[in-house]
Amino acid sequence: MHEMSLCESIIQIVEEQAVVQGFSKVKTVCLEIGQLSGIEPEAMLFSFDVVTRGTCAENAKLKIIKIDALAWCLQCAKTVKIQQRFDGCPDCGSYQLQVSGGDELKIRELEVN
Repeated sequence: MHEMSLCESIIQIVEEQAVVQGFSKVKTVCLEIGQLSGIEPEAMLFSFDVVTRGTCAENAKLKIIKIDALAWCLQCAKTVKIQQRFDGCPDCGSYQLQVSGGDELKIRELEVN
């Protein structure tokens, strides 16, 4: 379950920022998770609860914002929504698509004390 190691990395970043920015308690961590990232939101929620024990983010709420998968269609010359990698263009059916979004994992914001 790679979500556990992802949560450990997120908490490491949060704790580094707590020192740099001078906060002691995290109330909410807001993540953006792309549809194509291969990350299971439910596994992230479970892992987050485990990993935050004994940290400045203990008892913090994890908020997940799902980001749509987007691709640039070379035939249509426009950005289209896709459901998974290697889908055809929903408009013209072409498979000449370049993924342009939806594979990211970002810390969007923190609510802190």
